[in-house]
Amino acid sequence: MKSIAALQAVVTATPFDGEPSDAELGAIEVESPLILADVALLDAQIMTIDRIPTELDQQRIRRAHRRVLAARRDLANRAATVTVPGGAA
Repeated sequence: MKSIAALQAVVTATPFDGEPSDAELGAIEVESPLILADVALLDAQIMTIDRIPTELDQQRIRRAHRRVLAARRDLANRAATVTVPGGAA
């Protein structure tokens, strides 16, 4: 039977300080327009959850949905330019 103390060094070799790394913070910063657009869309949808949406509500939801799509497009284009250095030949 092995002692737990013998395995402790393996388990606790890399302490986790609870803070995101610089790479994780950079990824969040890159994705923040999409995150904010998703939140705006959810807010627009939540406002109409308990009632019939008015024309203004429907416009707000459509506008928020277009912002989400634009943010996704921009993020995808940004990722494509990063992964393909030099572009097309």
